[in-house]
Amino acid sequence: MPDTFTADSRIADVVGRLGDRGRDLLRRHGYDVGEGFVDVLSQYQTLEHAYRVERIRDLKGLLVALNTDQ
Repeated sequence: MPDTFTADSRIADVVGRLGDRGRDLLRRHGYDVGEGFVDVLSQYQTLEHAYRVERIRDLKGLLVALNTDQ
C-alpha cells in the first residue's frame, strides 16, 4: 500500500487503513459511508470519482487531512 492517499485511492482503502478516523474525515467532506458500508460498488470508487460525481467536497482538503497524522 502507498504511504500516502491520493486522488486515485479508493474509499475502501481510506476506511480500511484509517477506520473511524477515515469514516469521520470522509463524512466531514460530504461522503457518508453509512452503517456497515454495504454499498459494495462505492467501496471501490476512487476519491477522484467521488469528487467528480459530487459525493466529496474539497478533495484537496480531504487529501491533506487524510495524509496528516492525528
